[in-house]
Amino acid sequence: MKRNLLICLALFSMVTSCNQPKSVNYSIDLQGHRGCRGIYPENTIPGFIHALELGVTTLEMDLVISKDHQVIVSHEPFFSHEISKDPQGKNISEENEKTHNIYQLTYDEIQQYDVGLRKHSRFPRQLKIEVSKPRFRDVVKASEKFANETGRDLPYYNVEIKRVPEQDSIFHPSAFDFAAQVASEVMKLGIVDRTTIQSFDPESLQMVKKFNSKIQLVLLVENNETPLQNIERLGFLPEIYSPDFHLVNEELILFCKENNIKLIPWTVNETADMERLLDLKVDGIITDYPNRLLKLTKEMGISVK
Repeated sequence: MKRNLLICLALFSMVTSCNQPKSVNYSIDLQGHRGCRGIYPENTIPGFIHALELGVTTLEMDLVISKDHQVIVSHEPFFSHEISKDPQGKNISEENEKTHNIYQLTYDEIQQYDVGLRKHSRFPRQLKIEVSKPRFRDVVKASEKFANETGRDLPYYNVEIKRVPEQDSIFHPSAFDFAAQVASEVMKLGIVDRTTIQSFDPESLQMVKKFNSKIQLVLLVENNETPLQNIERLGFLPEIYSPDFHLVNEELILFCKENNIKLIPWTVNETADMERLLDLKVDGIITDYPNRLLKLTKEMGISVK
């Protein structure tokens, strides 16, 4: 009788332990890519607020510059045909999208375009709302206001300088001027300690470092070169190494740990890929679907910070 009871207790323990989240001393930085692009229109204030409602740690976004020197939140320095309608309400075509050059438009002119009503072919469940591209300062003000009103921690910001050297003076300023405008805005908003600046362009990061060495920098990577080669091109160790998630393996994890660099891959949307990266213990994940990642972290007993 006693032996049978012990066996039953052992089996019960095994079953219940399998149903419990894995207990691990591990937390991640959950970054909402362009807000939460899979759910709301990208790089818009409603999208960023919804990402905060879900519980993201960091709002990831892209920055460009307008004709009147405003820092605008936009992935492209023009109005993409995938998401944009012109001031007359007509769909912008792929053939003429680059003629709608944000660097040649004032902020008031930019507000005449819509980037939320057009159905997105790659994100069919994305909520459709009328919305325009915001200034970075307005995103920050709205996000800080939401955090204060709801009692949640103030968000972090991961902002990308979208510079292509060949497009200087056409779609954006020179490397130094671009970096200075973005860094200055971060400083004016008083969020230096909660902001990272990322770029695929090493020169942009070099310019930010010269302008303000206190701002943490992120090297974006999508090539097959070694991390050492990419960092040598940059000329210094960034605080964060941010590769395409397909490039993440145990060797890269070890390299980053040995050099005290955080590893935060992009853009991870499938649960299986998220789980693989969490098993490797990356420092953060950038995703269009923060709701999926939050569900997974809860199941795995991983905290978000």
